Amino acid sequence: MGTSTDRSAEMNNKSAASTPAGGRRLLYLDCGMGAAGDMLAAALFELLDDEKKKAFLDTMRALAPEGVEISMSPMTKCGILGTHFDVVIGGEREESADFDGHAHEHKHVHAHEHEHVHTHSHDHTHEHSHNHGHHHHYGMADIEAIINGFGMLSEDVRGSILDVYKIIASAESAVHGTDVSEIHFHEVGTMDAVIDVTAVCVLMDMLAPDEVCSSPVRTGKGHVRCAHGILPVPAPASARILMGIPAYAGGIEAELCTPTGAALLRHFAGTFGDQPMMAVTGIGYGMGTKDFEVCNCLRAMIGE
Repeated sequence: MGTSTDRSAEMNNKSAASTPAGGRRLLYLDCGMGAAGDMLAAALFELLDDEKKKAFLDTMRALAPEGVEISMSPMTKCGILGTHFDVVIGGEREESADFDGHAHEHKHVHAHEHEHVHTHSHDHTHEHSHNHGHHHHYGMADIEAIINGFGMLSEDVRGSILDVYKIIASAESAVHGTDVSEIHFHEVGTMDAVIDVTAVCVLMDMLAPDEVCSSPVRTGKGHVRCAHGILPVPAPASARILMGIPAYAGGIEAELCTPTGAALLRHFAGTFGDQPMMAVTGIGYGMGTKDFEVCNCLRAMIGE
């Protein structure tokens, strides 16, 4: 007789493909610990069967430029086993220690006239010490060129990636009071974010839900230090993107919803609220790197 762990793995590997014919495929995103691109990608990855997981990783590694390493690794939080999506670029992991429970995924964009220092800190002592003076900074035209170069992806997937970036750039331009054409992205953070956004868009295409619903989004509270100074949580860009979306602080002093996570939710989620009635056929847990009393994960459930 198999163990409960064996049965759980078997259920997850069946994924959404087992939804009965004629039923509507519903994807529900539990954002009770916020949303970040890497956590969303990892949660969706867990919904795939083994063959599709391999196909996804093969696709992402084929798209990644030289020097970029992509991995999905098991990670446990509060006794719950999930997956962590990790991107390492030239040996560098873009980790924002900025009150952010989601490690490398928080990439602020900086308007052209601002200094590109990117010195986030978690507790006002742990500075992000990489010297990025030699890095190129990408504008939206560069982002479009990168995305259009992903020829192995369908036009729909490339369109989704670009739409997510337009949401982020529009929010940042409004926050900084500058034109979208003046928004520039830090090189390492840019490629990391492109991979996160691309991964989510590819996974959404593979899962092909008829409807995506999200819980209200927990943003966290407090402040975040960045090159512009000390800013409130949610960060101004995240707050702008979340306008009209049900969100709440939730008591944890940390940045739980990043601009990229917020933009992905705005693009893909059609409705926000409690989990609707559904027959769940797959559950995925995408883990953040920080530890809290509450399990630091984004949970995705798919079914009919």
